[in-house]
Amino acid sequence: MNVVTTLIKSRHSVRKYKPDPLDERVIQDALECASLAPTARNVQPWLFGVVREKQMLKTIAGLAPNGAFIADCAACFLVFCEKKELYYLEDGCAATENLILALHAYGVSSCWVAGDKKEYADPFRKLLNVPETYTLVSLVAAGMPAEITIAPKKLLKKLVFFEQFKKE
Repeated sequence: MNVVTTLIKSRHSVRKYKPDPLDERVIQDALECASLAPTARNVQPWLFGVVREKQMLKTIAGLAPNGAFIADCAACFLVFCEKKELYYLEDGCAATENLILALHAYGVSSCWVAGDKKEYADPFRKLLNVPETYTLVSLVAAGMPAEITIAPKKLLKKLVFFEQFKKE
């Protein structure tokens, strides 16, 4: 293994955070990494939001049915993309993954919350005053972990085939 694969293999979703704020340099570096994600035709259709104010985090948590834990995170990153772009979802997901891995490299835990095509996508856009040309792709709750639980993963041999799929 190398440093990158070790980083990827050690990352887990975390939903319980310490109240500690995130270092501004970590936030900036993670955002830069998100902005450097692969993008179809180099369109770079994204717009990134960062919310740290506690009352706004509670409002966001209340809007996302599966994101109640956002109320207790240090920062919530929101990835928006220009909805007119053909590959906005793929581009936004690539940026989200870069963001999550960059945070993890600094010891910051996170949890990805879906945004695309969710009933709360447009209310989030309006809440944060994001132009109508954008749509929400994802939310990423982030902070220093208070508790880490590791969900079991499927065995690789059950997920991979070479050349052609063969039913066992």
